[in-house]
Amino acid sequence: MALISVADALRRVLSHADPLPPEDVPLDDADGRVLATELAALRTQPPSDVSAMDGYAVRASDVADAPARLRVIGEVAAGRPFAAAVGPGEAARILTGGVIPAGADTVVVQELANREADRVEVLKPSSKGRHIRTQGLDFRRGDTLFAKGHRLGARDLALLAGMNYPRVALHRRPKVALFATGDELVPPGAAPGPGQIVYSNGFVLTALARQEGAAVTDLGLVGDTIEATIAAIHRARDVPADILVTTGGASVGDYDFVHKAFAAEGMDLSFWKVAMRPGRPLMHGRLGGMHILGLPGNPVSSFVCAFLFLVPLIRRMSGRADLTIPIESAVLGCAVPANDEREDYLRASLRKDPAGAVATPFPVQDSSMMVPLAKADCLVIREPYAPPASAGSRCRILRFRR
Repeated sequence: MALISVADALRRVLSHADPLPPEDVPLDDADGRVLATELAALRTQPPSDVSAMDGYAVRASDVADAPARLRVIGEVAAGRPFAAAVGPGEAARILTGGVIPAGADTVVVQELANREADRVEVLKPSSKGRHIRTQGLDFRRGDTLFAKGHRLGARDLALLAGMNYPRVALHRRPKVALFATGDELVPPGAAPGPGQIVYSNGFVLTALARQEGAAVTDLGLVGDTIEATIAAIHRARDVPADILVTTGGASVGDYDFVHKAFAAEGMDLSFWKVAMRPGRPLMHGRLGGMHILGLPGNPVSSFVCAFLFLVPLIRRMSGRADLTIPIESAVLGCAVPANDEREDYLRASLRKDPAGAVATPFPVQDSSMMVPLAKADCLVIREPYAPPASAGSRCRILRFRR
């Protein structure tokens, strides 16, 4: 199968991905999730005219020529409306959030009033409407305040609660299963034998997927046999996973069984090789309703491919509209050589400069090196066949979220 461009690969990954069906979710579990419907307010806020301050509810006409002495006829607290009306020459003690009594049209703050028994002296005039939050100031019943596809954050949850929603309809979280193939892999904490290395890909992929709102099941390490690989695929289908991510074994070596195992299971292959670096042996297909992403085994290649393809796939299936990481403009902090037919993604540091962001690619970009990946702030994108670029040239970057 011929190399395809990164743009074409992403188009294929997303072409058969739809938002997952909605489910009814309690508000305290809705953070980061995506609304499956638009939502209108179920109530008016505030439901009545209420006081914004502690003080006295009075008639503005009674205090226009302050100082003025008024008779206090009662008290209004939040949640305890005052049944009587405020008449001429009268006042009601009122606390923040208290409903403005009938007849009153302004609030005198307590700092501008002297109270003695059932009398209060208002020291300064207060204009009509002063310190009153009018009914519906925030929102009214029926106001559409959230659009379908909106991803909820902490502040949204406060508004939804105020709108009187204990539960909301959200797109289901994508279920991601992952496993790694390779007899050379051992888990962290183990003592690697001759020729073995410590497995790391699953940790970054799990964190990345969860960061995007997916539920992740790690199926662990799988030996280099087609039988073990097929068994792992069956476990993923039992989850059941919406997306199965594999790392390693997706190339064409004698012990690379991932492609063969998926072919034996009847996978509909979309592509196998992408014109990018790192990450050339990237595979995508579908096995029934399960999306397959076969990532390279090298840690950097695995991460970059997940950053570019897994993240948008999770977002699409979550119902989000912001599918891809925004591309930003920066200035190169060092010269870079000409590029070949593959699109390069260079790990780089990022610093601020009076002229803007300066991205400096690390001098060694080997796809097995995890230290530069951990230290990187962004990826510098180099288009296929890009000519050499000098320090100070404009470049495009994908910024990492810290």
